[in-house]
Amino acid sequence: MGGCVSTSSRSTCSSRSNGEPVSPACLGRGCCGQKRSKRTFSDHVVTMHNLPSIPNRVFMNGKSRSSCIFTQQGRKGINQDAMIDFMSEDVTFCGVFDGHGPHGHLVARKVRDALPIKLLSFLLSNQSKQHESGRTCFKGNMKKSDGTDSEKDGSAEDQLTSLWREAYMKSYKAMDKELKSHPNLDCFCSGSTAVTMVKQGSNLFMGYIGDSRAIMGSKDTNDSLVAIQLSVDLKPDLPRESERIKRCKGRVFALQDEPEVPRVWLPFDDAPGLAMARAFGDFCLKEYGVISVPEFFHRTLTERDQFIVLASDGVWDVLSNEEVVEIVSSAPTRSSAARILVDSAAREWKLKYPTSKMDDCAVVCLFLDGKMDSESDYEEQGFSSATLQSNHSGNANESDDGQKSEPSLQRNFTVRSSDENDTYSRVLSADDEGNGETIAAEDQNWSGLEGVTRVNSLVQLPRFSEERPNP
Repeated sequence: MGGCVSTSSRSTCSSRSNGEPVSPACLGRGCCGQKRSKRTFSDHVVTMHNLPSIPNRVFMNGKSRSSCIFTQQGRKGINQDAMIDFMSEDVTFCGVFDGHGPHGHLVARKVRDALPIKLLSFLLSNQSKQHESGRTCFKGNMKKSDGTDSEKDGSAEDQLTSLWREAYMKSYKAMDKELKSHPNLDCFCSGSTAVTMVKQGSNLFMGYIGDSRAIMGSKDTNDSLVAIQLSVDLKPDLPRESERIKRCKGRVFALQDEPEVPRVWLPFDDAPGLAMARAFGDFCLKEYGVISVPEFFHRTLTERDQFIVLASDGVWDVLSNEEVVEIVSSAPTRSSAARILVDSAAREWKLKYPTSKMDDCAVVCLFLDGKMDSESDYEEQGFSSATLQSNHSGNANESDDGQKSEPSLQRNFTVRSSDENDTYSRVLSADDEGNGETIAAEDQNWSGLEGVTRVNSLVQLPRFSEERPNP
C-alpha cells in the first residue's frame, strides 16, 4: 500500500540499543541555553554526525529504556520501512518511515539517519538566535514556578512550540532538498513517508507527511483506555490535498480495480500513481502538488496518557486505532508490544486480504511513564547477543548509496533455484539490514517491485520538468 503504479504502456514509474546515557550534545538538550560546557553550536552538529555510534539509538528490532520497535518484511520484496528511537536526557525522538518506489528502502533509511540531525541543528540555531535577541530562556518541561502567572507560562510554551514548529518546517525542507541533490540516490520516482515525534518533558511535538500514522493510548474519565489519533493520513482525496494537487495541474483518481485507493497522476500521463499527497522524494510530482511540508502538532501530556504508537500503513490497513491500543495494552511485556502488534497485523492480512501480498510493517511503541520491563531476556523476542553487539559497535559498513551506515545483521532467506537467484540477487543485495523475517518457500515468487508498479520491467520517466514546452 502507499506506492505508485502506472497504467501507461509508454512510461512507468514506481513511485537503542541499551547503553549509557548519550552525551548532552545529542538530540535532547533542554530547550534552554544553560551553560553546561564550552561547546559551540558547531560542536553539537559535528557530534551529531557520529549518530550511528551513539548507544541510545535503536534502528533495528529491539528496545530502549522506555520503548520497543519492530519491523517485518511483507511479501512485496525488500522491506522499505525504517524506524528509529533515539533518547537523550529528557528528550525522546521516534520516527517511522515508509519508502516506496524502486529505491524507496534507500530513501527511508536516508531520512531516518539524516532527519534527526537536521531537526536538532535547526532547533539549536533557532535557540541561538533567540538568546542573542535577549529572549527568555526556558526548559522543555515547562514547570510553573511560584509567582509565575498563566500568561507568562502561556507565552513561554508558545515560544517553545514556535521553536519546534520552525525546526520541523526547516528540517523537512532541507531533507527533501538533500535528497534531490544526492549524487547516488535517484528519488525521481522514489520517496518515503515520515511520522516523527519528539517528547520533551511533558510536551509532545510531532511532524508528519504521508500516510504513516501516530496514535495514543490514554485513559478517559472512567479509567478506560481509549485511542486518540494524533496524525492525519495525508491521502490525495482529502479535500485540501486534492485541491492543491489539482491547482498544480496534477490529477487525483483511483483505478477501477482498486477504487478505495486514490492516487496522484501526472497531468499528461497515467503515471506514477502515488497513493499519498505528501512525501519526501517523488520529484516527478513535486511540480504537480505533492509536497514535503509537514503537518505540525503539539500536545501537552498528562498522567492519563499511557503510550504512543507510530506505525506504517501496513498496520493501519488491517487494524483500527482501537484494536492497536488493545493489542499494545494487553501485551504480556512492554518490550514485546511492537512485535506482537506486527504479528497481529500479519495475521489480519492473511484473513482480510488472502489474495493480496502483505505490506511491510514497522512499529514504534513509546511508553510515556518512562518505564520498561526489567531486563527481560532478548531470546523471548528473538534477539540474539549479536544483535546487541551490532547496535553497540562503532564500526560502520558501506551502505547502498555509497555512504557509511550502521553495522547490521543480514536477513536469512530460503534457498532458491539458480535461475531465481539471478533474478533476486540484484534486488536483495541492496537490502543490508536484517529487519525482515525469513520468507517461506511458497512465497518465493515475489517481485522486488510488486505493489509499486504493475509491470515487471521498470521504465524510468523522462526528466520532463525541464523540457516541458511553455503553454
